Amino acid sequence: MSDTPARNTPRVTTCDTDEKLAAASILFNQYRHHYGEPPDEDERTLGWLTDMVRSGLLTVYTASVDPADSPPIGLATSHAVPASLAMGRTWQLRDLYVLTRSRRQGTAAALVDAVREAALTAGASRLTLVTEPDNQAALGLYRRLGFRPVEGLASLSLDLPPRTIREQS
Repeated sequence: MSDTPARNTPRVTTCDTDEKLAAASILFNQYRHHYGEPPDEDERTLGWLTDMVRSGLLTVYTASVDPADSPPIGLATSHAVPASLAMGRTWQLRDLYVLTRSRRQGTAAALVDAVREAALTAGASRLTLVTEPDNQAALGLYRRLGFRPVEGLASLSLDLPPRTIREQS
């Protein structure tokens, strides 16, 4: 068995440079459009991703295949979450997206594995995620990767109105 990866094996990298974040922002916009967000905010994406990464609120990963300079075909984001009762931390996989033409080739699994390895390295005790209950493809993937539904918890949300500059002062 060779140590050389097979051709078209997804290669996952952490987006920690302006160049990598610029490539990720293009894919992130496609992800947003996939979920129904209009393109009117696309020009803000690179700045938002850069701010999230530099502030430590998100880690962004992309997956590519050969050749090495090809654009990314998949993206994931994650972040650490305080685990108050355990006085530790968990990690959350926030976003996962693979271009339609590149699905079912191991890219999503490679991205999840990279996030899982980073969480383990950071000392996290758990990796969590949230997905739509009717997203059968994602649920199947996550179950194959070892994720299990959380029973006995309700997910709640409270939308907050945007604050104006005057209110923030």
